[in-house]
Formats: sequence, C-alpha cells, structure tokens
Amino acid sequence: MAPYMAVSGPEPARESVDQFTGDVVLEFGASWCPHCQAVQPSLKRLLSEHPDVKHLKIEDGKGKPLGRSFRVKLWPTLIFLRDGKPVAEVVRPADAELEKAFAAFDERPA
Repeated sequence: MAPYMAVSGPEPARESVDQFTGDVVLEFGASWCPHCQAVQPSLKRLLSEHPDVKHLKIEDGKGKPLGRSFRVKLWPTLIFLRDGKPVAEVVRPADAELEKAFAAFDERPA
C-alpha cells in the first residue's frame, strides 16, 4: 500500500511541500467531514494501485496556511504533486474524477 504520511505536529510549510520529490497526494480535509469520509474507500483503492505515490493527509481549517496557499475552500480537496509541482486537483471528487487525477501520475514527460 502507498506510504501514509501522517501530519504529527504542525503542518508542513509551503516551502517544504514545494521541495517534495516524486509523486505526492495532499489531502486537505477534516476527520469529521462526511464528504471526506465518503471519498476514503476510493482513495485507499487508488493509492493501493499506485504504491509509489506518497499520501499526506492534512487536517485543514480556517486560517491554516498550507490550505490557504493552495486556495482550499471545500473538503476534501486533493492536490496531486510531482516533484513539488501541482499536476492535478480535485474537490469533493466522484470516483471518475479521482481516477483521472491519478492518471496524471501515469503520464511521464518526454
């Protein structure tokens, strides 16, 4: 299964996120959010199909700087990064939208 990078302590700074290497999914949301809970089965399945993708779950809220730097307004918002740069973003995604976003990781630059 894909590595799960739980946030312990303060969320990472945007400057740190911009320095990530490889493929990473940032999941902004809250544990109590019903929309966030609903996406979990599909997200877990897709992460298991992409074992090299790291997953960072970020408890978001008003005034949280990392979420604001990505202009997160609704939960869940998933930002797909390759080497610190966004390649896809989905907000309250349906299964097809999640699959399309993960497909961005399968596309390799020439």
